[in-house]
Amino acid sequence: MQELLVEMAKGLVEAPDAVSVTVDEPNEDGVVVYHLHVAPDDMGRVIGKHGKIAKALRVVMKATASRANEKVQVEID
Repeated sequence: MQELLVEMAKGLVEAPDAVSVTVDEPNEDGVVVYHLHVAPDDMGRVIGKHGKIAKALRVVMKATASRANEKVQVEID
């Protein structure tokens, strides 16, 4: 899952070396939180107009997680 998020983000940004993801342990509800970190100049590229790209990233991650019976949340830091 982490690799999927990294690869999607690297395809969007100008500085792919600055892309990193940290993963939190599952909380009491069983939700795993993925924190996506990108270069400050690339933040707009990852969020998109009105958050459309960020929403698409979250939809893909949730769809992938649901196939594995997991719950995920993506935060863009």
